Amino acid sequence: MSIWMNWALWGLQAMALTFVFAVGVALALAVAFFVVDRLQTRDAIRRNYPVIGRFRHLFITLGEFFRQYFFAMDREEMPFNRAQRDWVSKATSGEGNTRAFGSTRNLSVVGTPIFVNAAFPPLDDQFASTEPMVIGPGAREPFLAPSIFNISGMSYGAISKPAVRALSRGAAKAGIWLNTGEGGLSPFHLEGGCDVVFQIGTANYGVRDAAGRLSDERLRAVAAHPQVRMFEIKLSQGAKPGKGGILPAAKVTPEIAQIRGILVGQDSISPNRHVEVDDWDDLLDLIWRVRDVTGKPTGIKAAVGSPTQMRGLFEAIGRRGTEAAPDFLAIDGGEGGTGAAPMPLMDLVGMPIREALPRIANLRDEFGLKERIRLIASAKLVNPGDVAWALAAGADFVTSARGFMFALGCIQALKCNRNTCPTGITTHVPRLQQGLVVVEKEERVAAYARAIVHEVETIAHSVGVPEPRQMRRRHVRLVKADGASILMNPQYSPNTSERRALGVVGRS
Repeated sequence: MSIWMNWALWGLQAMALTFVFAVGVALALAVAFFVVDRLQTRDAIRRNYPVIGRFRHLFITLGEFFRQYFFAMDREEMPFNRAQRDWVSKATSGEGNTRAFGSTRNLSVVGTPIFVNAAFPPLDDQFASTEPMVIGPGAREPFLAPSIFNISGMSYGAISKPAVRALSRGAAKAGIWLNTGEGGLSPFHLEGGCDVVFQIGTANYGVRDAAGRLSDERLRAVAAHPQVRMFEIKLSQGAKPGKGGILPAAKVTPEIAQIRGILVGQDSISPNRHVEVDDWDDLLDLIWRVRDVTGKPTGIKAAVGSPTQMRGLFEAIGRRGTEAAPDFLAIDGGEGGTGAAPMPLMDLVGMPIREALPRIANLRDEFGLKERIRLIASAKLVNPGDVAWALAAGADFVTSARGFMFALGCIQALKCNRNTCPTGITTHVPRLQQGLVVVEKEERVAAYARAIVHEVETIAHSVGVPEPRQMRRRHVRLVKADGASILMNPQYSPNTSERRALGVVGRS
């Protein structure tokens, strides 16, 4: 018995010593933090309230995560709420998207679209799948685009190698295109065998010469890949109109530097515009050059500052003839997303897609270019209702970047610019990338695209048309401030004060 008692005493003594040691270490750290906090001059809270003041920064850091999981309601979060993300999650996993007991959406919010259901919708045998649409009929190699919903520009560098591989494979399975973003064409974009849209950013990554200028030789080399179906000249993007792309130095690996034609380990910052383009005529010259060199449809991507500003593009086309027109316009809303952008530009610059798209569709149709120029809509269009609205407003196609990031497993951790993405999507840290299993995520990418198209077709049938591109603005009502709704077609028709600047209404 005495032996067991001795063991018990020794155990208690060890525990007491451990406790005393831990308390001593804690006190020593507290004293050290107290001295450091009192002596530092950068933070007034820590200087006035040593040690305790540190908890403020901890709570600020953790606050966004606690709000997401414990406090925010399903429709409250920004930039995407839980209901939006949950729909994508269920769509990617093949779960049913039916709900019970009524909608949680607040239908009194100004601008909420409400689709006008038909009294006598088409019967089951009267439905039609969305037809492919030709882009660039005048190019040597027109593109017959099969899907209304596609992947918007995300460059290799901004997103990781496994993310690009999963997108490429998933896009091929779903029959949709994949936009490279401005970072050039990598082997991983081609891996899955999908259709690829090559984006030419203001730094000409992937198609630049030693001086950074656009190279016809490199354009031909890219166009030689049969999978590269179109070229998109990026003027601006919704998250940062007036500022070029930003790739932090931590993300510029040797492989990415080689693909882009830049230096390893240095910030990759694009010019705020194409240096050779000073006006609309210069832009049309550039479009003509790229289309002539590559033989493939060529268009532009831009965030819209004002419809009156964009009118200059259509007037220049009118002077030069429709053969000089871009084959497509990709309209990005001011609410567009990116991994790295200054807050004033992200928050305050550029028209939202809900206003920009109908206005540009009006201009295109006014100048008689509806069959010549295809409209592509982008910016926070991640759910079926968003896509259906865009098609009714005048778009021929819709693209999404962040929707497909959610399909890859994005949890909206808001760390895209820090190379610390916990899901492996926007990081080049191998330990974090291993969480993104390509063979699993490619299936989710394909499932998400198919679910969007299926449910947009369901909305189209509900409003009384056999396929989505036949939806018009008269099929959508928008909620006003008084809670009543108004048809979208008069809402976005040019009013008296705008008629001189904007012309007549387009889709009705």
